[in-house]
Amino acid sequence: MKLGIVGTGMIVNDLLSFIHDIESIELIHISGTKRSEEKVRELKEKHHFQRCSVSYDELLNDIEVDTVYVALPNHLHYSYTKLALEAHKNVILEKPMTSTIEEAKELKKLAIQNHLFLWEAITNQYLPNFYKIKSLLNELGHIKIVECNYSQYSSRYNAFKEGMILPAFDYTKSGGALMDLNIYNIHFVVGLFGKPIDIEYYPNIEKGIDTSGILILKYDTFQCVCIGAKDCKAPLSNNIQGDRGCIHIPTPVSYIGSFDLLMNDGSTQTINENNDVHRMYEEFFEFSRMYEQNDYQKCYDMLEHSMIVTEIQTIARRKAGILFPADDENM
Repeated sequence: MKLGIVGTGMIVNDLLSFIHDIESIELIHISGTKRSEEKVRELKEKHHFQRCSVSYDELLNDIEVDTVYVALPNHLHYSYTKLALEAHKNVILEKPMTSTIEEAKELKKLAIQNHLFLWEAITNQYLPNFYKIKSLLNELGHIKIVECNYSQYSSRYNAFKEGMILPAFDYTKSGGALMDLNIYNIHFVVGLFGKPIDIEYYPNIEKGIDTSGILILKYDTFQCVCIGAKDCKAPLSNNIQGDRGCIHIPTPVSYIGSFDLLMNDGSTQTINENNDVHRMYEEFFEFSRMYEQNDYQKCYDMLEHSMIVTEIQTIARRKAGILFPADDENM
């Protein structure tokens, strides 16, 4: 995989902290804006990209690049990914996939028509601990209650309260607690249980954006609550409760650290099958494997998973009256 990256934010620095450990990925080109030109050049030199630019067109016209990692603010995901697919580049798209389900469906169609890979970069779907939890669900008996709580006070909330609107709290940039934190909970739950039969969202809304909120997902035989908060914090806790036992995860489901299997008979077990690597390593390793082995089936299976997640967040927001500019174009 010959990788081009568009973006210079924190998530790019996270990626570059480990990407050299995946030998099948070669860094070719990093692109940013004129405003970030100095940062772009620094990253090129530090991480040994072959080229850099402050023009996305220059990246897309780089014939050596076969895959583009789109690591930009949420509202730019759709347009930048569409341009890359139209340029016949595979795309790794940072979560959340797009602002709306309509945008996501268009990108999926474009990728499949052009026989291209399109991946949403979502950490938890590729972690060994996620796979282990999935294998243990039957041990819990009949699932009754699922709860996920990702409450993390944002330093940007202080600025938000003072009137400085940064992208994470900007509805014009597809921000908010649902898109930033609760999206991990949605991926986690959908990855384990599939598509819910009903969706409701009860947010705390300030200046048109959800600073926190409670998402209710109804399944055939159980109820699920997902909490995401950027305006307050609490001990992180995630529980899958069945009539024979419970799985308790005391970490964010973005990386799913060690978890406890707590059975009704009193037996307990602490489990951790994650490797000692960066939380993003497993997903990029798997993207590279799919690419090298032409495993389009796995890619498109995961793309369908992303469709469900994007549909959930779109329905939830619209029901709660949280509308992005992209919603106006599709309603």
